[in-house]
Amino acid sequence: MAIIDFSDSEFKRIGEIMYEAVGLSYNDSKKSLVQSRLASRIQKLGLDGFADYIALLEDEQEAAEFQMAVDLLTTNETYFFREPKHYDLLEAELSARKNKAPLAIWSAASSFGDEAYSTAMLLSDMQISGKVGPDWSILATDISHRVLLSAKEAVYPQDRLRAVSPERLRRYCLKGDGPAEGQSMMVDKLRDRVQFGQLNLCKPFEGLGPFDVVFLRNVLIYFDAATKREVVDRVLETLKPGGLFFLGTAEGRVPCDTPLVTVQPGAFRKPA
Repeated sequence: MAIIDFSDSEFKRIGEIMYEAVGLSYNDSKKSLVQSRLASRIQKLGLDGFADYIALLEDEQEAAEFQMAVDLLTTNETYFFREPKHYDLLEAELSARKNKAPLAIWSAASSFGDEAYSTAMLLSDMQISGKVGPDWSILATDISHRVLLSAKEAVYPQDRLRAVSPERLRRYCLKGDGPAEGQSMMVDKLRDRVQFGQLNLCKPFEGLGPFDVVFLRNVLIYFDAATKREVVDRVLETLKPGGLFFLGTAEGRVPCDTPLVTVQPGAFRKPA
């Protein structure tokens, strides 16, 4: 693939577009990454260069292409039961509840749905064993329309299920054969428990929650410090007092104005 020239002004403009629309923040060290991620797309579209592609991104009629650019510039690598200690904590916390009241959980940056379906497996198991009641639901949101469509289909390469126990694989996954060999699909009873929706965390939203648990893992890395604070406080408004809030373990404690108590790395409680 021929190298497509990418000027500093073009890089700056793409950064401005992405920051204004979805809060993605790129410093100068990211220039080569942005160039490599978008160059193949520019060639595929038959465009002359980045200036033409910027014109597409600025055209409100080209929302689908803008979404494609967001997908190319963000990483959606994930797998089932990532950071297993979070699920262990969630199970312990829910098991200790004195009642079987309704449960509402939000996977706020759900990507391809691995996190949401992992949580659904856990809650379904807990319902079978009588540790939680039957009234539980999971909302999974992401900014990417493309990954949400994939999540709704609920078909995954089996390598993404490497941390799922054999019992859960038998209970919740249908193994593909023929052209679908090497893939697994979530069973309908699990898929029916997860509602997917498109949401930009960097913009105000209404009507969500209140939630007992919120996952906001491994998305804040794309935002600058001010946007991180705004997003976390906005998300925490939907969390019930006493509720659990999960970040990626490597993200540390993100500054926010909402009081939080650390439970374990990447896990926090909103004071009652």
